Amino acid sequence: MTSENDNDFNDLKAAMQAATPRPDASRRTENLSLAQKNFAALQESRGPARLTPQSPQRGVIKGVRDMLHTLSGKGALTVTTALVACGFLFLTPQGQDLLRPTGGLVGQAPVSELDPIPEPPVEQPQQAAQPASPEPSDTIAVEPAPMIVVEEAESFAAGAEMDDARVTNQLAADAPMAELAPLAAQPPAAANRSLSSPVVGGIVADADMVVMQETNTESFANAAENPLRIVTEEPVSTFSIDVDTASYSVIRQSLNAGQLPPPAAVRIEEMINYFPYDYAAPEAGEAPFRPTVTVMETPWNADTQLLHIGIQGTLPALDDRPPLNLVFLIDTSGSMADANKLPLLKQSFRLMLDELRPEDQVAIVEYAGSSGLVLPATAASERSTILNALQSLGAGGSTNGQGGLEQAYAVAATMAEEGEVSRILLATDGDFNVGLSGTQELTDFIAKKRDTGAYLSVLGFGRGNLDDATMQALAQNGNGIAAYIDTLNEAQKVLVDQLTGALFPIAGDVKVQVEFNPAEIAEYRLIGYETRALRREDFNNDAVDAGELGAGHSVTAIYEITPVGSPAQLTEPLRYGAPEATESSTEPGELAFLRLRWKAPGEDDSQLLETPVLQGQSAPGTEAQFAAAIAGFGQLLKGDSYLGDWDWDQAIALAAENRGADEFGYRNEAVQLMRLAQSLSAN
Repeated sequence: MTSENDNDFNDLKAAMQAATPRPDASRRTENLSLAQKNFAALQESRGPARLTPQSPQRGVIKGVRDMLHTLSGKGALTVTTALVACGFLFLTPQGQDLLRPTGGLVGQAPVSELDPIPEPPVEQPQQAAQPASPEPSDTIAVEPAPMIVVEEAESFAAGAEMDDARVTNQLAADAPMAELAPLAAQPPAAANRSLSSPVVGGIVADADMVVMQETNTESFANAAENPLRIVTEEPVSTFSIDVDTASYSVIRQSLNAGQLPPPAAVRIEEMINYFPYDYAAPEAGEAPFRPTVTVMETPWNADTQLLHIGIQGTLPALDDRPPLNLVFLIDTSGSMADANKLPLLKQSFRLMLDELRPEDQVAIVEYAGSSGLVLPATAASERSTILNALQSLGAGGSTNGQGGLEQAYAVAATMAEEGEVSRILLATDGDFNVGLSGTQELTDFIAKKRDTGAYLSVLGFGRGNLDDATMQALAQNGNGIAAYIDTLNEAQKVLVDQLTGALFPIAGDVKVQVEFNPAEIAEYRLIGYETRALRREDFNNDAVDAGELGAGHSVTAIYEITPVGSPAQLTEPLRYGAPEATESSTEPGELAFLRLRWKAPGEDDSQLLETPVLQGQSAPGTEAQFAAAIAGFGQLLKGDSYLGDWDWDQAIALAAENRGADEFGYRNEAVQLMRLAQSLSAN
């Protein structure tokens, strides 16, 4: 028995076989308008939530057929072109499901998350079709549509500029809060594709077609690479120490995700200082830290040398540490919902609680669209109470960083007692979009608050909208550290293994200054520390803030230096006015003079430590060689021009040969990351 659908398709086939007159451009607008009305009728009738087999297909067929009759009579477009324009609207053949997640697009959710398409209704007997087009019925059974081969796809692209905007608007309506990925030009093979592919907003999508993508708003704190300095012009280099480790963790996360990190994310000093080093510790009665200076041949240039400075802080007896007041300032905005953000954050702080003592206190402040006190000051011994408060946190809303910071400092002030240590731990993905969202406003606010004695450290979680620039600025101005936690292992390192060094400073405002001897050294460059540079006059100015050194922490800095007369010298001596190098050193072979300035905790006046740097005064060992390998790792990631022909194989070999004891496997992990970076760089 011939169904009404069969008649519809026969009518459609007859119209396709009709001779097509030469296109008439004057009728183009009218006919496109007709096609748009039919498309709009379909969209309205199917509803905004989901495509199902109950969509009024017969209405679509009727509209296509009517348009074909019109086109064949008025010659506006070719029949095949019209089919390309309307063929996207058909359901798949063989009764295949059209799955479409609510509020989103096909391909965004696994099949298990998608609602099943209901079974099509049983076909009802119908009268024989009349020559005239029947009116559409919502109860008509949907028969499989024949496979339509798309030809002359170029005609559709050339003749439907208006449709592009209309379809884009429909896609935006389906997913109003997401950024739409541009549709890439399809290869010629796409012209012979069956319409059995999923239909998304009226467009046939390939299985591997990315319809939507999240906006990446990451920003990183970095500055222009330190240039080569000429000793006769700029003999003095000054910078603040840096014990942050965030950059290394971000690099690791990127590489493990199969991507090279953005060059701006590479801060070489943070890569080097990620690792513990076995430098000599100070003796009793000495300064709270001891410098170890090594001069060795540069691995990537035999005609230059590396000046390696290692600073090791003392580790007081843990029983002597004062009570600790901790305020967990936790970002619970909507962007923190991902598994590697708020859930990982909760697990990380859970590890930390076991390191606290009964006399320590913990408070929790959350911030999203507004801020709130989740847990007032509570003794660390009440572990279950603290854990329940942590577990109650959920993600949602905007990011009121200002409100959260203000409340956290207010809570810290109520907890502080004489002789105790107060710390605020800000855990966030770095997205501040309410209140003091500008970096300068935030850093000014934090700089005023650090004088209260409550220091601020920043822990970053997750990627995609990581505002590393803001996080770095907050930590540097808050006298704390900046770390990025991408795994529970990293949480163990930062919040358990290095907790004492992160929270208990032994020296504040630590500054480093190196004066090079122009009689021995022609050029130098500091590797890294671009964001920690200080002016020469800042060294003696106790009002200028600098980095803090925690209990047991080490700090490493590396200069590449070019001896006078070396063939590696990149600059010519001045013809006029060059000052004569003076033989002012009291010891032969003095390359430079190292000065370190710091403040004891709670004091306003700084102290000074000085020592000459002599050629060959210390043989390079495993620690200096491994640090050099990591410096090379960072420069390779940044594409540094100073490395010459030195490549990944040599960097990997140098690191592997100098892993040392490597108690926790950090150095072995670095070697594996270097191998991964080498592979990714080759692609």
